[in-house]
Amino acid sequence: MTDAPVTEEELHAYVDGALPADRIAAVESYLASNPAEAARVAEWRAQISAIRARFGPVADEPVPERLQLDKILLRASGLRRKVAVAAAIALMLGAAGGWFARDFFNGESDREIARALADAAIEAHRLYINEVRHPIEVRADEAHLLPWLSRRVGSPVRAPDLADEGLKLLGGRLLPGPTALIMYEGGNGDRVTITCARTKREGQTAFKWRRMDDVGALAWFESGLAFVVAGPAERERLDRIARRVYSAYEAPDRR
Repeated sequence: MTDAPVTEEELHAYVDGALPADRIAAVESYLASNPAEAARVAEWRAQISAIRARFGPVADEPVPERLQLDKILLRASGLRRKVAVAAAIALMLGAAGGWFARDFFNGESDREIARALADAAIEAHRLYINEVRHPIEVRADEAHLLPWLSRRVGSPVRAPDLADEGLKLLGGRLLPGPTALIMYEGGNGDRVTITCARTKREGQTAFKWRRMDDVGALAWFESGLAFVVAGPAERERLDRIARRVYSAYEAPDRR
C-alpha cells in the first residue's frame, strides 16, 4: 500500500511543527525527491525566522490595557448600559411628560407617577453629570439656551439663580419627552440637575423625596408641568433648591 500524496496543507504543517508524527517521514521523503518544493519550504522557514527575529520581543510585551479583552468587554458593557439607561429615560420621562396625552399612567396615583419620574431623572442625572467633555448640549453663556429648551418643551423653561447654594449654571440639554435638563455645578465639582416636562396633570402636588444610593431627588407637579431636582442626597439642600425652582416659575421676574 503506497503512502497518501503529500498535500500543500501538510507542507505548511511541517514548517509550523504541527504535522502528525506518522506523516513526517513521508513529507521528508517527498521533499528529498522534489528540489523545487524543498526550496519553497526552505523559503517559508526563512520568512518565519525573519518574522520571529523582528517581532518576537513585541510578542513578549504585556498587552496594552486598552487592548486587553476584559477591558474591551467592560467598555462594551458600559456602552450597552448607557444605551439601556437612555431607553429607560426615554420611556419614563416621556411617559411623565408628553405621553400623558395617551393616558400612559392612567389610574396611577400622583405619588407613583412622581416616583417613576424621579427614578428616570436620577438615571439621567447620573448619566450626564459623569460626562467629562459633553455633560450638556448648550452652554449657559449662549443666549438661546432657555428659548431653545422652552420651544422644544412647549412651555417656558427657567434657570433660577442658585449662587446662594454655591452653584453656577453650566447649561442644559434636551431629553426625550421632550424634557429639559438644566445642569449646575458647585465649586467642589458637585452637580445638580433640574428636569422639566409638560404633563396633563393639573394642580399642584407636594414635593416627593426619592433616594437611590448617593443621589437624591425631589419631584412635584405644578400647573401642567412636572419637575425633578436631583443631586447629592442632601435632603435639606435639595429642598431649598426645589423651592427656588418653584418660586422661579411662580414669579418669573425673580429667576
